[in-house]
Amino acid sequence: MKTAGFEIIEFDEVNSTNDVAAEYAQSSSGQQLVVRAKRQTAGRGRRGRNWQSLDGNLFFSVLLEFELKNLGQLIMASSLALLEAIKEYAPAADVQLKWPNDVLLNGGKVSGMLLEKGDGEYMIIGIGVNVVQSPKSADMLYSTTSLKEAGIETTADDFLARFLHRFAKNIKKNAADLRYKWLKNAKGIGQKIAVRQNGTEQNGIFEGIDENADLILRIGNKKQKILAGDVFYLGDENG
Repeated sequence: MKTAGFEIIEFDEVNSTNDVAAEYAQSSSGQQLVVRAKRQTAGRGRRGRNWQSLDGNLFFSVLLEFELKNLGQLIMASSLALLEAIKEYAPAADVQLKWPNDVLLNGGKVSGMLLEKGDGEYMIIGIGVNVVQSPKSADMLYSTTSLKEAGIETTADDFLARFLHRFAKNIKKNAADLRYKWLKNAKGIGQKIAVRQNGTEQNGIFEGIDENADLILRIGNKKQKILAGDVFYLGDENG
């Protein structure tokens, strides 16, 4: 099956769709693939965390050739496509982007993303979307929600198709256009945030992102670029 130029390969169960996509990268050239599974037994999130793969939700990985130096564009194109797909169902929905690549719906995390390097020029974008239910646990960093909890009734199949059509358009855009649109939809611009990295924390004002999608944090009179970390919105109960 092919959608928006991407060949979709489906499995009932895998350890991780990113791992399966990485295997395809070893024997493919020039292909644009989507690896999708009904269940993941070892789904991964950012920074070594587990991703809870609940029944009825969407788990997939996009495999495509993309220059590593333009990774920021890929991050912005992917997260914007998720936001835009949600907006197709509910144009007035409270959907925002959280750096580096999460999507928030009514303040709760509705999707997450993990980008990894494959063989050759391949990049792998692993995405999980809470379509019908969201994980709840006392040790989670952020509050979560699902499309269904927000009143959006759809299926994993339909959401994937909408995402791919949006994503296929976004990857053709330049970094400046993607950055402009990302900033328009970002949460917390100009607000005080905490950024946690490897056991350390820095507080400052969220100035935005640059064209590489690096976070710009203003601490006093100085601006600092941050490549990776967890963002918390100070004074926001949702994190």
